[in-house]
Amino acid sequence: MKTPGTLRQQDYETLADLRYALRLFMDFSASAAQSEGVPAQQHQALLAIKGAKRGEPVTVGTLAGRLLIAPHTATELVGRLIEAGLAKRQADPEDKRRQTVHLTEKAEELLVRLSEVHLAEIRELAPKLIALLTQLQGTVTTAADQGTS
Repeated sequence: MKTPGTLRQQDYETLADLRYALRLFMDFSASAAQSEGVPAQQHQALLAIKGAKRGEPVTVGTLAGRLLIAPHTATELVGRLIEAGLAKRQADPEDKRRQTVHLTEKAEELLVRLSEVHLAEIRELAPKLIALLTQLQGTVTTAADQGTS
């Protein structure tokens, strides 16, 4: 690890460029969701539900963990998804005390449209992101090498 004060100006520039690229993508993502009439957080929740590992039930707790939000916030979010006709709750067949969250057909169709435009945007941004990450990886490797000397 580099000691304080050994970072180069280029390290700061690369970090700033990476944060800027990520912010551009997040702004794109929020705008794409809004254009479909869905708040960004709801889009993120739909993606988290759809993107759960096969066979893994999605509960409010697992959704909260995936979105890095409090469980009560996830409960409110699921309520809004249900009100919008995008999700439904079902009793977990393995534990009837637990409820799982599932997407509706309306949500599946919405998520296909949003995912297609997101993947296209990521493909366009990928070369820039890869270059920035590669630069940062070199910085980390150099810092690690300096720590072993």
